[in-house]
Amino acid sequence: MTTPVIVGLGIATIGIIGRQLVKHAPTAAQNLEKKLASMPKPSFSFASLTDVKYYKGGFESKMTRREASLILGVSPNATKLKIKEAHKRIMILNHPDKGGSPYIATKLNEAKDLLESNKPGQQ
Repeated sequence: MTTPVIVGLGIATIGIIGRQLVKHAPTAAQNLEKKLASMPKPSFSFASLTDVKYYKGGFESKMTRREASLILGVSPNATKLKIKEAHKRIMILNHPDKGGSPYIATKLNEAKDLLESNKPGQQ
């Protein structure tokens, strides 16, 4: 006896909710569109993630002080201590014995040698 009453109440509830949805859906959709249009557009883009910190381009045929400083992430006029610290930090992350690239390790060593040996006015 209670089952038909529960089923009847369920159907009546669904009917009432359905009627309210049909009645208010167009205005709700319009309000939602207005709200979305008034929201500021995000200035974020996925393309900006790819080129934030990294230098685009390959290595030059003959390394310059500028390129060496970009590789190590130091100023072209950095002290020997800063050059040594930057080289050590990057080599720990990219050592060939730990799965790093031998080519990149060679370039890191070349950059360190160039910056340590040359005076700022020379190349």
